[in-house]
Amino acid sequence: MKKYIFHLIVLVLLASCSQKNLTLTNNNFQIEINSNGQIKSLCDRQKMTEYFPENQISYLLSLRADGTIVHPDKLVWNEDNTSLHLTFKSINTVAQIKVEQKSTHTTFELLKIEGNSNPDLAIWGPFATTINKTVGECVGVVRNDDFAIGIQALNIKTLGGYPTNEDDTEPAYDIFASSNLVDIGDSVKVLYRGQTAKYTEFGSVLQAYCRDRSHDRIIPVWKHDNYEVPAFDDGGLTGTKIALFGCAASNALETIGKVEIEEGLPHPEIEGEWGKTANAAMASYLIQSFSEDNLDRAIELTKKAGLKYLYHGGPFKNWGHFDLQEKPFPDNWESMKRCVERAEKRGVRLGLHTLSNFITTNDPYVTPIPDPRLAKVGSSKLTSTIDENATEIVIEDPMFFNQMKNNSLHALVIDNEIVRYAKVSETEPWTLLDCERGAFNTQKDSHQKGTIISKLMDHGYKTFLTNNELSDEMAVKIADLFNYTGLRQISFDGLEGNWSTGMGQYGRTRFVKKWYDSLKPELQGKVINDASNPGHYFWHMFTRMNWGEPWYAGFRESQTQYRLMNQDFYRRNLMPCMLGWFSMSEQISLEDVEWLLARAAGFDAGFALTTSEQVVAANGLGEQLLETIAMWEQLRHAGAFSAEQKKLMENIKNEFHLVPASENSWTLYQYKIDRFEHKQKTRQPGEPVFSKFEFENTNGKQALQFILTAPDETAISNLSFDIDNFKRVGLAVNIPAKHHLKYEGGEHAVVYSPTWNKVKTVDINAGSFEVDNGSCSLIFDCKFVGESDSPVKLELKTIDEGELITL
Repeated sequence: MKKYIFHLIVLVLLASCSQKNLTLTNNNFQIEINSNGQIKSLCDRQKMTEYFPENQISYLLSLRADGTIVHPDKLVWNEDNTSLHLTFKSINTVAQIKVEQKSTHTTFELLKIEGNSNPDLAIWGPFATTINKTVGECVGVVRNDDFAIGIQALNIKTLGGYPTNEDDTEPAYDIFASSNLVDIGDSVKVLYRGQTAKYTEFGSVLQAYCRDRSHDRIIPVWKHDNYEVPAFDDGGLTGTKIALFGCAASNALETIGKVEIEEGLPHPEIEGEWGKTANAAMASYLIQSFSEDNLDRAIELTKKAGLKYLYHGGPFKNWGHFDLQEKPFPDNWESMKRCVERAEKRGVRLGLHTLSNFITTNDPYVTPIPDPRLAKVGSSKLTSTIDENATEIVIEDPMFFNQMKNNSLHALVIDNEIVRYAKVSETEPWTLLDCERGAFNTQKDSHQKGTIISKLMDHGYKTFLTNNELSDEMAVKIADLFNYTGLRQISFDGLEGNWSTGMGQYGRTRFVKKWYDSLKPELQGKVINDASNPGHYFWHMFTRMNWGEPWYAGFRESQTQYRLMNQDFYRRNLMPCMLGWFSMSEQISLEDVEWLLARAAGFDAGFALTTSEQVVAANGLGEQLLETIAMWEQLRHAGAFSAEQKKLMENIKNEFHLVPASENSWTLYQYKIDRFEHKQKTRQPGEPVFSKFEFENTNGKQALQFILTAPDETAISNLSFDIDNFKRVGLAVNIPAKHHLKYEGGEHAVVYSPTWNKVKTVDINAGSFEVDNGSCSLIFDCKFVGESDSPVKLELKTIDEGELITL
């Protein structure tokens, strides 16, 4: 009887997924489409749970013709069970779609379009789902606790997302702006990067599209209202192809890996393991400007930090041809090859940084003869002949030349001459004013009436950019460099430069795909590559995303909230985590470094540390800092930290200290930190000038540890500490400006310079700073030797009993 009831329930559930529609199934997922081409069911076959929302309309495929998006009216499933036809009556068009049902996914490919219209967009979906717990906007996967549904573009001309922008850039969302929040009932979600998957009030949508690029267009591109985008032949809408899959939520990443292999997508491996799951994908690295002369010392620092990757932040003399700086690399690429070989022998892999398709003004693509494939905003014609000395140039149409929002070089090209101009006249005749002839060491020349004059596209870094053909060539040049030298890591910074092609994320992806395909096969699975520009198809090629810069504030403060937002982004998009770049300066403390290392352990995220031999030598703790990195990173990669410990480490307010206990064990301590400031005060005679601080000791009875930092402008002396209103400690010591006094318990405190070089030891009576568990107070006072606008900084610390960690 129970067995009968179970089968009856299953039959009812199957009926709820509708038996009248076209049903496409694989091991875990069932898609149903009705006779009008509308999705009617997205069903978990194992649990028979429906994930298509009620009262929503989703079409398998829509087209845009003459600026209007049209939906199909009729679906016919062919007798061969391999394809279907969608009829669009309003535009008298039929689209044939090949369908393949595979064990993990179902593919849809647009084979041909027949009819009287010429549609310029093919839009897959948007496919509506009820899932909104985790929405991977870049990877194109939505998940709840039980199930995942995903979309994958199966070639580079099929773009993840929706054609919101005509230039195919993805919408830019301010991650901190309240206007970019979606209320989905139980919570509010932030729109962030991409829209292959997207939050909605009913759950989410999955979407992709393809554009016909066979015609010249003038569209808005990158702050230019008018930009000439030449025709590009990639077969048009024919051939656009997607995969849809559904699986257990825990199997989403594994399923994408199977789709990659089955569909011939990039599937790079690192050290024999798929890059998206490889431990090496989260490898931290040292950034240092090495050369043939100082390479050995740079390798020593890398190994002391326990790292395997050494990265050069700026080795190039030019971008475009990627010639190396002559002094550090006298034989150009051959010098780099020798460096790679020397490093490999010592177990270190070398990498370098570039700005993708940015072209410096000293590159042979610019000077002495500009390459005709430099990206152009648009063109006009000369209305009269000019000689080589003319500083005013009259043109037919100013439309492309008077756009100044993204116009840092104010450069144009006539024949083989680059000219810079100040502005365009406000009235006819349209005149380019204050022209600098023969710019960037090109040749001044006379030019005939009717000659084409073109505005060059540039970037705020004072560089030029590329059209499609030149993008391809530069991508191949970078691959040639790696093939020749054996370099093993690259960051494609500035990938948005490929928006100069007018093709947005398509141009960006084509650049990396051209590089990837041009690598030697044996290198494709060995070169770690990342970028700060994610992308749906790019997901398959990159090892990781990695951004967060150290230049804007202190070690702990520079883009901190941004870095944390990124970790959430990585996780929901099934990427390895990375924390970005940090700068190891002469002033960095052990506490600063362990703050970073705890975050790396918590998120299981790598990081990049910029430094130099000179910085390490100048910082009094330099060698110790590198050894500390090695210790923490060894445990992180070994998976030695517990889930509970890692959760605590994700919180940037929690601080930790790791100490070796034996050859294969360590003790992890957590600090309770309180930070206070004592300012110089001017009061009436007899009025106290001390500061009183209240804090909580959540740990056992112990010596109160502290780091005291003197003001920026003046020294302090005659320090006094009153603990809990009954114990007074006086220290007759002079602390120079910016110097530190550090006490870690025991009978001595140490005065350090601003660069953590030991200056002197200060005797302390053991037990003087002892505090009980619970509420505590501290009254602090000192003498300011001079005037100071900045405060004395006081960091108070108590420490727990520690947890033993073993390998």
